[in-house]
Amino acid sequence: MIRAMIVDDDALVRLGLADLLDGDEGIETVAQAADGLQAIEQATAHRIDVALVDVRMPRMDGISATTRLRALPHPPKVITLTTFDLDEYVYNALAAGADGFLLKDTDPAEILRAVHLVAAGSAMLHPTAARHLLDRYHATTQPKATAAQARLERLTPRERDVLGLLARGETNADIATRLTMRESTVKAHVSRILAALEVTNRVQAALLARDAGLN
Repeated sequence: MIRAMIVDDDALVRLGLADLLDGDEGIETVAQAADGLQAIEQATAHRIDVALVDVRMPRMDGISATTRLRALPHPPKVITLTTFDLDEYVYNALAAGADGFLLKDTDPAEILRAVHLVAAGSAMLHPTAARHLLDRYHATTQPKATAAQARLERLTPRERDVLGLLARGETNADIATRLTMRESTVKAHVSRILAALEVTNRVQAALLARDAGLN
């Protein structure tokens, strides 16, 4: 069972998302919060697998909340919610450690799919939107590029292939199909990639790949 938390300052949004998530037999809403500070309190009091976090909230916004949530001893996966698909706030949240983002008008079935994907270790990034976000907001300096390239040297050629597809927002299933391998093998590669690159999730691996000029 995936234990979810909803973080949004709009009570109606929280109610609607809770009804949606609880209608999935594999998901249980165990906590809700109206801002980032409450989210930290709830995540400390409950074991949370996936947190759906609004980007813009009072007291503590979704970016700061994501940073704090990811720093917890047992950090939840984070999906940011936004009304804009190409929003600097979204990019900042991803850079802070979020595992993906969704528009608030996303089809309910896609929201449920996102929760399952992220809970399983994948990222929920639409390839086109992710590429636009990186192109628009991610600046690579020479020191960052040099450091990123040094980290990529730790990877095998096959792991670099996997990272290249991962950086384009592909799921484990997509990567397995493209590279003709088992999905379990892809998961093993991804785990080794994250460890070798010293990053916490797929999104940060994608950012590092961009710095290194891999895609």
